[in-house]
Amino acid sequence: MRLALSAALVLTTTLTANAGPISFATGWQEQRLSLFSSNDYSFGQSLSMVSNGSVSIAWTRVSPADWGSRGASWSWTVEQSVPPTNLGQKGGDDRNVSLYFVFVPESVAPSLQGANIRSLLGNEDVRIMQYAWGGNHSRGQVIRSPYGPPGQGVTIALRQAGTGSHSENVDLAGDYARAFGGEPGALVGLAVSGDSDDTDSMIRAAIGNLTLR
Repeated sequence: MRLALSAALVLTTTLTANAGPISFATGWQEQRLSLFSSNDYSFGQSLSMVSNGSVSIAWTRVSPADWGSRGASWSWTVEQSVPPTNLGQKGGDDRNVSLYFVFVPESVAPSLQGANIRSLLGNEDVRIMQYAWGGNHSRGQVIRSPYGPPGQGVTIALRQAGTGSHSENVDLAGDYARAFGGEPGALVGLAVSGDSDDTDSMIRAAIGNLTLR
């Protein structure tokens, strides 16, 4: 099954000359959000994930050379989907895949180079945008996160719940301005999650060809 998921992602995105590709083979760690709940991640050319009534995050730090990234592109596929949910509802916001972009002010980025994802999520200077495949929202809708400190995080809906394969190309700076106002700082972290615990459903998904620019 994982081989089929990876094959569905083969080179569906055209990279720009100054693009910075992100490897899924090394540097990623899983962060559990619950003691008894964990997704099954497989790291390699792409990141494959199975989520069975569970939720967790796979995350990585961004190299200082890419802290100034203001756009991103990737491909993703879903072979088994959660049902549509309200992504703004705490405890009822299951989604197939979310890709997180973690920003901090440039002035504090050097001091957070060694921070783990829990430290970043608990830092008041952090701003988080997650692009989601799931829910029942219109494309591009900005949804305030019901988790964490108010104003820290948003979900931007890209695909409604369902299966298929798609390529995405997002304007991080433009979306940041819509979500929080102003310019983004340094992009210091990336994360991928699948969330199926509220609906006790199953996700089979993968993401690849992730490029920062």
